[in-house]
Amino acid sequence: MASILLLEDDVKMAAELKTFLQNQGQACDVVYDGQVFFKQTQLAAYDLFILDINVPLLNGLEVCKKIRAKDNQVPILMLTAYSSVEDKVEALEWGADDYLVKPFHLDELMARVKALLRRSITPQKEADLIYTVADLVINATEMRVERAGKLITLTPKEYKLIELLASAKGRTVSKQTIAEQVWDIHFETGTNTIEVYINLLRNKVDKNFSTPLIHTRPGYGYYLKDTK
Repeated sequence: MASILLLEDDVKMAAELKTFLQNQGQACDVVYDGQVFFKQTQLAAYDLFILDINVPLLNGLEVCKKIRAKDNQVPILMLTAYSSVEDKVEALEWGADDYLVKPFHLDELMARVKALLRRSITPQKEADLIYTVADLVINATEMRVERAGKLITLTPKEYKLIELLASAKGRTVSKQTIAEQVWDIHFETGTNTIEVYINLLRNKVDKNFSTPLIHTRPGYGYYLKDTK
């Protein structure tokens, strides 16, 4: 399951695309302007960015340029209502990997998404399937978790949760993202399921060790990090 961040200011289209991508087995967060986009990237890690060009504050091209100034790895798919060759060339020159003109068929969008995700799997990314945080080692290929050389037995949900936290590489993961990626549901503020599972993880991962690795950022979510 890939994690996608969609920048689209048309609320109806954004909802349609998010639902479609989730039904295709992908996780998807949505933001509606370019400034919020970069705030969201501080809260979670993403495997693919889909950027509409004509959005408020920072347009999609400006967002693309800022991403590429720091990150050449994450694939970028541009969406736009403009179909001129000049617009396509400009998007590609600013670092986009692909370009899709509105209106488009959802099946074509999915084909482009899959192609970009396949291309982004490099030997370096394969190495990233092992996450290390202090003495905690998470082997995502084998779904195996060890701390200080000791095997930690987790349930499937506990494992998905700790892998999600590890993949964020120290950044805070929101409750909304956890609910959608671990439970495939929209977050309901009246439930405490996430808190229960975080406590279960802490009992297995942190309880018998001097340095806690699972942390709460009140009002935002959770992160996995060695804070010594």
